[in-house]
Parts: sequence; structure tokens; C-alpha cells
Amino acid sequence: MTPRALLDACAALLREVLKFDAPADGIVSAHFRKHRGLGARERHTLAETAYAVLRRRLLLQHLAQGGSGPPERRLAILGWAGDAAFLKAALSPDEQAWLARAQAVDRTMLSPKLRHNLPDWIAQPLQTQLGDDGFWALVASLDEPAPLDLRVNTLKARREPVQAELAGAGIDAKATPHSPWGLRLADKPALNKLDLFTRGDVEVQDEGSQLLALVTDPKRGEMVVDFCAGAGGKTLALGAAMKNTGRLYAFDVSGHRLDALKPRLARSGLSNVYPVQIAHERDDRIKRLAGKIDRVLVDAPCSGLGTLRRNPDLKWRQSPQAVEELNAKQTAILAAASRLLKTGGRLVYATCSLLAAENEAIGDAFSVAHPGFEKLDAATVLDGLGVTGAVGLTAAGNLRLWPHLHATDGFFAMIWRKV
Repeated sequence: MTPRALLDACAALLREVLKFDAPADGIVSAHFRKHRGLGARERHTLAETAYAVLRRRLLLQHLAQGGSGPPERRLAILGWAGDAAFLKAALSPDEQAWLARAQAVDRTMLSPKLRHNLPDWIAQPLQTQLGDDGFWALVASLDEPAPLDLRVNTLKARREPVQAELAGAGIDAKATPHSPWGLRLADKPALNKLDLFTRGDVEVQDEGSQLLALVTDPKRGEMVVDFCAGAGGKTLALGAAMKNTGRLYAFDVSGHRLDALKPRLARSGLSNVYPVQIAHERDDRIKRLAGKIDRVLVDAPCSGLGTLRRNPDLKWRQSPQAVEELNAKQTAILAAASRLLKTGGRLVYATCSLLAAENEAIGDAFSVAHPGFEKLDAATVLDGLGVTGAVGLTAAGNLRLWPHLHATDGFFAMIWRKV
């Protein structure tokens, strides 16, 4: 593809992504399926340019005002994530001069909104919660792509041999600092072409997500529920931790998401997982299990703002009204899930949100409304699992993971025991 054609393709992709009527990753994937002749270089430039523009949308829109031509082309030029010489070959002399001026702007002198590139309704509570230093450290981390983490399927493999096999394939992988199951890759190879992936030895899963399964701490032979299972990443981690014993229910309202679990489940070697599509949290199939379950993980539907490194479009597609609606769902789902537990059972409420309104506010309200549940200290739980150190621990005894502090997605967990 010529430089001009690739720049035009980036502008066309941005035109679709910036409509914000569907998740950006789905739009990018659909674009690649439609244009199967694209090479690795073109695919990388297209995807990363789109994500760069989404991360810095407010800033780049401001800088784009000084240029000419279609707005998507100007944004593609400013957010270009490919070879700089390749881009230069696609630009007119006037565009080159404009780009040089835009790149020379002292960004530290711009308004805070143009520097943090967040809607006010997200920026303000985070700045209050983290303080200035923490907030700007978070902003810097959200401006970078997330690493690729793997979870070793302990039912089939151990971390050290998997790490050695990856090294033999020329892939640098380091043990994650907190999860005993995790490996962090320096690059993003085509995993689906590796034998260790196709035979189910590893799954893609952020270290923070692994820790949520870890604090649920399922045991051999127990009855366990992953209440909002989705595509099953945590379900698979729970099933492996149970050593393929007991009974693990994967509940979700979306049959489509549960269908995505099936090929992963087949690779995993697990036979103790029972995917169940439910109509809502009051479904009769849930009521029949009341008082019978040992562990429940509620990975509640949320804004997903903890995944902004991977999904920067979420900050533009979510809204305060949507979060309020989610709060009602989170409250109802947590209450319904708690009824499943037997005496002594463990309940974990988790999200991949950065907002206290979806995290502490929901968990604290549950504690007040349900005195029959004793809140557990996350530090004590993690220490008992061999995860030592102050990894994401809050003064209130919750688990709080931040991209800028822990190199994970943003995650929250609160833990209770039914008394």
C-alpha cells in the first residue's frame, strides 16, 4: 500500500470509529475482515493510529484546527502510529509544515482538559480521589498501550516451562509480579499460531483479572458461581484453581458471550464448568441454588473505565447517566448473588471500573443492607494466598488496582464471608 493510500485508509477507519456507535475494537476487527489483503505493517498502523486518536482526542482535535482538509485526515496525521518517513511521503509541503508546527506546541502550556483528554465527569472524581500527582500519573499511564498478560492454565502446565517454551519461540515473557499464574509479554505475537495456546496451556488475561479469581479462592470439590461470566476468562481461572473438581456455574444474560466461552473451554481441558444463560438476576435457575454455593464471584457489569488503555473509546461512549443505570444493576445483581451462599461462603464483588461510584459505594451499601455478611480484609486474604506486599490494598481493606501503580487494568474487589 502506498503512503497516501495508507493515510487515506486510516482516515476512513477513523471516520467509522469516531461515530461512537459501536466498540472501537469491533469496528477495527470488522475492517480487517473486510480487507484481508492488509499486511502486518498496515494493520498495525491502522489500529494503533485509531487508538492514538481515541486516547488524545481532545488534544488532537484542538491541534487539527490549524490544518486543512477533511478532519479525519488531519487527525490521522496527528495520531499517526506508523513509520514517520512513510507518513512524510504522503503529505503535501503545506501539510508537512502544519504538522511541524503542531508537534512544536508546548503541551504543558495547554489547558488541563487538553492534557488529560478525559470528559469532566470522569476527570473530576479521579482527581479528587488520587490527588494531583496520582491523577497525572494515571493520565500518563492511560496514554500508553497495555501490556499483554497470559494466565498459565495450571490444570495443564506450569509457569516456568511455559516461559521457557515462549523463549524458545523468541518471545520474551516475564513472570507477573503478583499473580502466581501470570506471564507478561514484551510484544504482542500471534498467539493463536503457537502450540502452547492451541493446546490450552495459556489464556490471555490481565494480571488484575487473575487476582480477582485468586481472591475468590475456590477449593477442590466446591460449588462455585461466576455470576457475570461473560466470555469466561475468570471462569477458566476458577475452574483450574478447583483442579477440575466440584461444580462451577458460569451465569450470564448473554448467550453470545457464553458462546465465546465454548472454544476456550474446549482448549482448557475443564469438565467441571456449566455455562448457563439466565434471563436476569432473579431467574428461577438461580433461586434453586440458594444457600448451596461455597463461593460467588460477581464481576459486575460496569463502565469498563479501568480498561481505557485497551479501550480508549469507552471514555467517549459512556456517560454519567449510563453509570447511574449500571449502579442500579450492580446493586440488584450483588444482592441476588449473595442469596446463593451457604453459611461460611465467600462473596467477591468486582469491577473493572476506576470510579468509586461503581466500587466502594456499591460495596459499602451492600454491607449496610446485609449485616449477615462479614467484610474480609483483602490484605489478609492475599497474604493467606502467598501474595505479599501492598498490592492494591486500600485503608478500607479492599483491593484496588491502578494502571499507573500496578501495571494492570483498573480493578476493584470487596470480599465478604456469610456468617
